[in-house]
Amino acid sequence: MSTPLGLEENELIACVSCGLCLPHCPTYQVTQDESRSPRGRISLMRGVESGSLAITKEVIDSMDTCVQCMGCETACPSSVQYGSLIERTREVLINERKLNIRLRIGLWMLLRMKLLMIGSRLLALIQRSYLLPNKLLPISSRIPLSGERYRQDEDPEVIFFTGCIMDAWLPKIHKAGLSVLEALGVKYVVSGSAVGCCGALHNHAGLRSTAKEQATKVMTKLPPDLPILVDSAGCGAALKEYKELLKTEEAKEFSSRVYDIHEWLVKDQRWEELSSNEKKTSEKVIVQDPCHLRHVQGVHNSVRELLDPFVECIELDDEGLCCGAGGAFSLNQPEMSSEIRDLKLQSINRAGGHTVVSANPGCMIHLETSGVEVMHPIQVVEKLIYRSKTDD
Repeated sequence: MSTPLGLEENELIACVSCGLCLPHCPTYQVTQDESRSPRGRISLMRGVESGSLAITKEVIDSMDTCVQCMGCETACPSSVQYGSLIERTREVLINERKLNIRLRIGLWMLLRMKLLMIGSRLLALIQRSYLLPNKLLPISSRIPLSGERYRQDEDPEVIFFTGCIMDAWLPKIHKAGLSVLEALGVKYVVSGSAVGCCGALHNHAGLRSTAKEQATKVMTKLPPDLPILVDSAGCGAALKEYKELLKTEEAKEFSSRVYDIHEWLVKDQRWEELSSNEKKTSEKVIVQDPCHLRHVQGVHNSVRELLDPFVECIELDDEGLCCGAGGAFSLNQPEMSSEIRDLKLQSINRAGGHTVVSANPGCMIHLETSGVEVMHPIQVVEKLIYRSKTDD
């Protein structure tokens, strides 16, 4: 028998409402509203599924205000699959929900790389002409005026995933990652604009059918067998979860080949040899864990392992609480996103105000707009590797 949300009863009753998720839920932390907590949202899902609760504005607002940081899954002693529940609920409610018009346009453009690149070039010109105040622009760092050209090696060892918005706005991070691979002698090919977007933001927004189509495209266009390295935590998580999104053997095999770039590097013998010869500097960096690296991929410690031979890593005291970026959450829920970011900024200030490193472009952009100096971990590694070579 079909149900309003199509969720299984055993998935919903797995949550025993213990409340251990509450300290790790950013929306609950800024609102203290039970309907903005994981257990509150699951309770509403139960009510809708049982027929005792109509799909009201309160229900829709509750689901829309979830950042999908998955901090609750890490904290949950019952292993409730909250991420799957919220994604499927949003998919069913997509016609009742009101996505921000900027978000709708943005999601449409992400699937059209040529148009995205043209739009990004126009935005770059607007930045440089100062026609708009910085606060009205989606990114504070400068968008490049032209696209990057990447090397494509023969007989590659790995595929480097470039994605969409990161390739258009922050290709300098890709260049840093590729530079580190070159320093190790790793041959590579890049996914490029022919592959484009991974579909992560579409899935989070509830456009699950679009995300599935994009996942199939990505899998079809990428070369088989080779490891796929990703320097964006959100994209890496999405690619690793194709097995859950598509539920096919092909997707399972594909996801098994996906690695966060830090995760892959620290396991490579060439990296061990290179880093063992490095001298640690006196520099300190604050490590901000992207939610999709910490709670979804579970490989956030590889960032520390990669940085440790070079710099001192300072930990934040908020136990990995989300920064509020949440992919497109900052577009659809700007006020709540800013309130969550304020909590992160307080933690950063308590840590001493050093440069922050974060392995996700969304987190970087979100924090930079508040004046925080942010670098991607791979940029720090590249800078110090080549500084060491120059010193030699």
